[in-house]
Amino acid sequence: MRRLLLVPALFTALSLPVGAQCVMCYRTAHAQNAARSRVLNMGILLLGAPPFLILAGFVAFVFSKDRMFRE
Repeated sequence: MRRLLLVPALFTALSLPVGAQCVMCYRTAHAQNAARSRVLNMGILLLGAPPFLILAGFVAFVFSKDRMFRE
């Protein structure tokens, strides 16, 4: 159960420093007003979520198989 809670906590901790964008995204957001730059940041986070979810699913799969082999 702890492992299942660790993945969302790790994802939240890693997504907090959102200020580390690529240069192109930073310049685009800087040239726009505040509302549009927030939308751009949310879009970047939205596009980054599926790889993290795929990785979390793969890690959960490996841990479940590991537990099965230990028993």
